[in-house]
Amino acid sequence: MRAKFAILLSNLNVLTFVRDRHDHALSVLRWLALLVPMAAAVGSLCAAFLWSLDIATRTRFAHPWLLFLLPVGGFAVGLLYHLFGRSVEGGNNLIVEQVHEPGGGVPLRMAPLIFLGTVVTHLFGGSAGREGTAVQLGGSLASAFATMFRLDAESTRIILMAGIAAGFGAVFGTPLAGAVFALEVLAVGRVEYRALVPVLIAAIVGDWTCHQWGIHHGLYHIDYLQRAVGPIAVDPVLLLEAGVAGVAFGLVGLLFSELSHGFGDFVKRHVRFGPLRPFLGGLAVIALVYLLGTRDYLGLGVWAPDASTPTIAGFFAPGPDYWSWALKLLFTVVTLGTGFKGGEVTPLFFIGAALGHALGTLFGAPVDLFAGLGFVAVFAGAANTPLACTIMGIELFGATHAVYIAVACFVAYLCSGHSGIYLSQQIAVPKHPRISISPGITLRSVRAARPQITKQDLRKND
Repeated sequence: MRAKFAILLSNLNVLTFVRDRHDHALSVLRWLALLVPMAAAVGSLCAAFLWSLDIATRTRFAHPWLLFLLPVGGFAVGLLYHLFGRSVEGGNNLIVEQVHEPGGGVPLRMAPLIFLGTVVTHLFGGSAGREGTAVQLGGSLASAFATMFRLDAESTRIILMAGIAAGFGAVFGTPLAGAVFALEVLAVGRVEYRALVPVLIAAIVGDWTCHQWGIHHGLYHIDYLQRAVGPIAVDPVLLLEAGVAGVAFGLVGLLFSELSHGFGDFVKRHVRFGPLRPFLGGLAVIALVYLLGTRDYLGLGVWAPDASTPTIAGFFAPGPDYWSWALKLLFTVVTLGTGFKGGEVTPLFFIGAALGHALGTLFGAPVDLFAGLGFVAVFAGAANTPLACTIMGIELFGATHAVYIAVACFVAYLCSGHSGIYLSQQIAVPKHPRISISPGITLRSVRAARPQITKQDLRKND
């Protein structure tokens, strides 16, 4: 009996098992000691940013004349970046690049520059968002932690993803979506599972910290099937309409991406001096306001003191509004394309909710449901993150509509092509099996190759 027990003990190799568990526990503790303060710092900075943004927005509404200072504010921020921020001009794309290939890191100066630049944009009326700022705040702080603790390349990749998750989760109040977004945004068609637990911890801590500072996020309600309990049968007609709407959401996401990059490239080619671009962009925004006779599409578009002003929340209520999505797209492309700081996501929420409202009205479908579908699906198409956006929809609107949300987001993703707002995204899996793309190629490279392909095709046709 003793001999058999000794053989069994030998086979189990208890010492190795204990040593492995001990090493694993120490690794977990080390990561917690690193992730928790980093995410708390990101959440605190996001809280300060959201508070500042709210003050800036309220000040702009109280003093409409501030719009006329938009060119001056743009020039000042542009000059600040020209003198001190050339190394961080890449913004979100710089962070994605550093995750793919850790090198020089993300300069810490990115945080104060993007913070100030975005607040200035919103104070004077530029049409921009806040996600880009949150991601850059998270990425720059995470990079500083990586440098401070001398992390190796693989650990640096993980903490940068955690910084993205903390910033995204904190600024929108959606920690699960923030975690998945950080894993999904790096490459089209691939999720980075190696950082699964770190990004979840960072997103939860960042969101919780932001809430502890008294920051509250906007609430959106879908009344359709609100009182339903238990499993809900999917309406096939409504599901088909959600799929058709998903095509429109994906195409508008594609349109936004291409117009933003195309207009930005055009401005850079013709206006060489960086600070002059947002100055001219500010003049263009003012011209649009007077040409179209409206200020409704300035700023975030989350709320407005006048109930008749189009806002994201307003699109969840019935009423005819067919073109707000196009006007918001125009104002945002001009603002961001000329170099103003901010993000694309909140304007995409506005564009998507407005487009969903219009489609729901045309279909005779529940307007609030389709506004919610557009809210997340246009972003899914433009950012190539269908899983994160589906989870965001569930976090914001509840699981009752999960099937419709997933259909809209997945279809939008497929219909947005190999384009997107983050040009440093790599293509891991092409969206169509017949498309031949080298693994690891970025959206920027795909976009740069299009004119060459067109010229070659023209030569062949000749």
